[in-house]
Amino acid sequence: MHIRDWPHHERPREKLLDRGPGSLSDAELLAVFLGSGLRGRDAVATARELLATHGSLRALLERPASELTTLPGLGPARASALAGALELGTRLLHSALERGDAISDPQAAGRYFAQRLRGRPHEVFAALFLDTRHRALAFEELFQGSVDSAEVYPREVARRALAHNAAALIVGHNHPSGCAEPSTADRAVTVKLKQALALVDIRLLDHFVIGDGSPQSMAARGWV
Repeated sequence: MHIRDWPHHERPREKLLDRGPGSLSDAELLAVFLGSGLRGRDAVATARELLATHGSLRALLERPASELTTLPGLGPARASALAGALELGTRLLHSALERGDAISDPQAAGRYFAQRLRGRPHEVFAALFLDTRHRALAFEELFQGSVDSAEVYPREVARRALAHNAAALIVGHNHPSGCAEPSTADRAVTVKLKQALALVDIRLLDHFVIGDGSPQSMAARGWV
């Protein structure tokens, strides 16, 4: 049965318009983007096959655009449009920072770090520098390491914060393994950073660990 023959309330596009995109499954969202499926299959069936063959939605979408072009049901045109849509989402997250809005929602800050660092093959440590009103001044990737670790130098973090005339900062790093649980070493680095920054009157607001699930906030655990 073609999707147009489905009951109205079960069609992905109509469901999205009636109940919002959050009501759709991963396959249904991908099907809305595809528009049509492979010969003999509707868009939802094609989307389900893509997800089943290539892993989760995240695993699929983190593939380079050049790889997406080779997948059945995508091809160069759809792969390019999909990569462009993902970049639009990234730029939407960045837009609040660019217009100078204060960062008052810890979850929003965590999502920002996740967008920038998740899926990287090596551990990356980054900082978001803020002014006295907690508006973003700059985002910098400060240290990169092996698959297992990154060397973090508190003195360098403090130096960059002073260069931006920052009053506070939020830091974050990714775990390429996908496990977002902070390690003992992560907690130790956080303590050293907080102490080093306090010497120059700069506040460390949070340290996010990015893995496969939700970003893990050390401030939420009382570790900052």
